[in-house]
Amino acid sequence: MSGGGDTDGIRRGAVPGPRGAELPLPPAAVPGGPHDGDIADGLEEAYWTVYDGAASKATVGQILARLPRIVQRIGRLAWAADRAATLSVVILQMASAAMTAFGLMASVAVLRELFAEGPTPDRVRAAVPQLLVVVGLLSARALLEAGVAVAEARVTPKIRTALECEFLALTAHVRLEVVDDADWHDEAYRANDRGLFYARQIVGQVVSLAAALLGLVGTAGVLGVLHPALLPLLLLSVLPVGAAAVRAARARFHSFKRWNTLQRRVRVFSWLLLERDAAAELRSDTAQGALLDEHRRLTTRIAEEDTRLGVGSARLALAGRAVGGIGTGITYTALGAMLIAGWLPLAAGAGAVLAIQAAQSSLTRLVEVSHLVYEHAMWVDDLLAFQKRCRTLQPRRGGLPAPENVRTISLEDVSFTYPGKDTPALDGISLTLHAGQTVAFVGVNGSGKSTCARLLAGLYEPQEGGTVAWDGVNVLDMDAESLHARVGCVLQDPVRFPFSALANLTVSRGTLTEADPRRALDAARASGAEQVIAALPGRGEALLSKRFRGGQELSAGQWAKIAVARGLYKNAPVLLLDEPTASMDPRAEHAVYEAVLRDSPRPDRITVLISHRLASVVACDRIFVFDAGRITESGTHQELMDLGGEDAAMFTLQAAGYRAGAGEAA
Repeated sequence: MSGGGDTDGIRRGAVPGPRGAELPLPPAAVPGGPHDGDIADGLEEAYWTVYDGAASKATVGQILARLPRIVQRIGRLAWAADRAATLSVVILQMASAAMTAFGLMASVAVLRELFAEGPTPDRVRAAVPQLLVVVGLLSARALLEAGVAVAEARVTPKIRTALECEFLALTAHVRLEVVDDADWHDEAYRANDRGLFYARQIVGQVVSLAAALLGLVGTAGVLGVLHPALLPLLLLSVLPVGAAAVRAARARFHSFKRWNTLQRRVRVFSWLLLERDAAAELRSDTAQGALLDEHRRLTTRIAEEDTRLGVGSARLALAGRAVGGIGTGITYTALGAMLIAGWLPLAAGAGAVLAIQAAQSSLTRLVEVSHLVYEHAMWVDDLLAFQKRCRTLQPRRGGLPAPENVRTISLEDVSFTYPGKDTPALDGISLTLHAGQTVAFVGVNGSGKSTCARLLAGLYEPQEGGTVAWDGVNVLDMDAESLHARVGCVLQDPVRFPFSALANLTVSRGTLTEADPRRALDAARASGAEQVIAALPGRGEALLSKRFRGGQELSAGQWAKIAVARGLYKNAPVLLLDEPTASMDPRAEHAVYEAVLRDSPRPDRITVLISHRLASVVACDRIFVFDAGRITESGTHQELMDLGGEDAAMFTLQAAGYRAGAGEAA
């Protein structure tokens, strides 16, 4: 999609921005990049441009043909969210439109009395009762519109809440391999950023659409009552106005696309200039000037676009009024001819003028809102389609519960290939783990260690006929969530939850507010996190995030200790430690391994350690060496050293490095 050479785009895997949103990398930010931000070859269309401006390309017929189905879809969402409020909106909106039509008829009655023969005071007094009726009808319409606003305020947030809660529940539970799919991520960000946003707005837009349509129908009905010949005149009067409104709306959409692209680029630079995580490197690189210059360039172009839109809108409005004025002039000429010929009383003619003006206003609003509803409904449909897809990607539910304590875990001829990859991450792996064992997975990066650990934990499902069994039961026959509850995972880059220190431990048991003090203390001591927490203001209640007032900052090594404590607090029968001490100093790392590997309070636990520091795994009961998705060696440390294979070579290389460093220090 193009918009004056300003269309933005992103590659798969864009820069993560605030609140998890993906932010585009603007080509114009690169020195020597495309002029004025034009897209470089190979960049894909950004997800937010999929439907933006769609109404500006659709014909009026296409929009009108699709509106009934859109309104029906939104009506079903509203009905499911709050039936009483939805019914109130429909009834009150119809009643409000009826008050408008009755008000026009009453206005004609007032004019009839005012244009009657006789002294002016008598005519005014005769018009007072009808005037009171007009006031009453207008007051009733105001009350009804207030009722519509109240009912809409009740139902709209419920629709947004229901859709957002379902969206997050579905995305948070999809199978782990789905999260590795870049296409799924594109759909997820699109649905979150656009679908949920417009789901909140579209109810009010549909109500406005209905109000404009009912108002147009009501005024047409009034004209039909006054004289059937006035209906063709209504079309002659309002169609030029409607055509001008269409052109103005499409001009705004095209301008919005250009402005929106630039505005999103401005967000990138604003985020980089404000974000705490970027602050240190921004200053050390003295990059502020470059970012500020780019920000100024883009905001200047946005101001120019605003000016261009304002001038263009003024020209369109002038043209629309000119054409509409011609149509209105023809209408009023015909209306005058009808009055002269005696086809229409003078009061009815004055009422017809009021009805035609009301119809013009309703039609203009109808066209503008129709464009919005048409376009925004595409995003809501996209959101609902994504949720439907996510329902098919949920983990197994309702199978056998995973055992409270597992004696053996076996992998038989297990293979696994990540989405979008041609080379398997695991290729025919077979191994058996026993309760009470501490085993190590070692090998170079990308050899399959972490993938194997996630398979035995049930986070991934084996492919090509392989099986993973707990105590002889295939994990595919088990309830996935109960299986996950039996595994404690500690990763190299743990999630830094912006919770209290204590909640960062208890979250592994699915709670932020309930804690077992004894278990928390044991886990903190074993991991070394006890000293970290003790040094915090408020200790366990300290908030671990500097983004919030009173929040505390932890180093990477301290976060690693918190993460290990989190895994130990879960007290699961299977514990996976995937490079958990990579950020720790040697003394802290040694203490963790002593506590976890030698002094574990769960002798019946299966512990899997993934590490590049081979000295850390010497005491493990068994070591599995991975290479290119296969297990090439296995045995105790001494057996592997005697074998003289890859593990022995890596261990000797690391040991030589330590000895050389020690010699230089001496």
